Amino acid sequence: MDMTTLGKTGLHVSRLGVGLAEIGSEVDAEQAGNVLNGALDAGISFLDTASCYGDSEELIGKTVANRRDEYSLVTKAGHSRGGFTTPDWTAGTVAQSIDRSLRRLKTDHVEVVQLHSCGIDVLERGDVVEALQSARDAGKTRFIGYSGDNEAARWAVDSGLFDTLQTSFSLVDQHARTKGLLAAADSAGMGIIIKRPIANAAWGRSSSPATYADRYFSRAREMSAAGPIPGAPDDPILLSMGFTFAHQQVDTAILGTRNPDHMRANIAMFESSLSIAREAVEELRSRFDELGADWLQNG
Repeated sequence: MDMTTLGKTGLHVSRLGVGLAEIGSEVDAEQAGNVLNGALDAGISFLDTASCYGDSEELIGKTVANRRDEYSLVTKAGHSRGGFTTPDWTAGTVAQSIDRSLRRLKTDHVEVVQLHSCGIDVLERGDVVEALQSARDAGKTRFIGYSGDNEAARWAVDSGLFDTLQTSFSLVDQHARTKGLLAAADSAGMGIIIKRPIANAAWGRSSSPATYADRYFSRAREMSAAGPIPGAPDDPILLSMGFTFAHQQVDTAILGTRNPDHMRANIAMFESSLSIAREAVEELRSRFDELGADWLQNG
């Protein structure tokens, strides 16, 4: 498994990580355990979850807490879910969320806690950032980060307050490249975590794979209308994954699935044939630059 250092954190992580939103609903412990243990067995060492991902944190605690020294564990806080009496985006909610996450995950600390896609107004107010800092000072998390997109993500980078940035980036969602977000985060020494790196598998499909992917599917149709991508592999998932990982500013990118077979296929593709032709990467950049000037990140 290809490994890297997550920015200034010094954490040694796999470039391919696992996003765990999908196992948070309609998945039992046996199935979740098959996905997670299979990923760890293959050398993946980066697990990303959130307090609002249904039962995701609890399933991690039930299935791989015994392997805690094998992976970096990242969660997110900010939403008032699961019986909290405080509203979204308050210091109290963030503090409660972190404590509940640790109980669910069956650990005394995580590597990173991220604010979960709040707006600039919340960031500027400061109390939720201070709640993260207090959790770090108390040893509940080693580092703090921001997960989000567009103007709020740039604010988080420019603030100098965070150790990591999680943001959207893919062949049909290149705003983070064109507007300099990735470059700014990299210059600041932040660990860069990419979400939705294959754009919900929208490229090459005859119809949108899911309601959430409709915007990605529409963009893919526009970008592919000019004809085949020179040098592109036949597999659209390989093209999508290869494009994202062709950008060296990307420390790790998270792919999610509830299917153990899909997890194994993703890992096999990453390890055996990930590199794609440079001309394909450049063509995808060129088409996005021509068509996507107003395409914001699909946050």
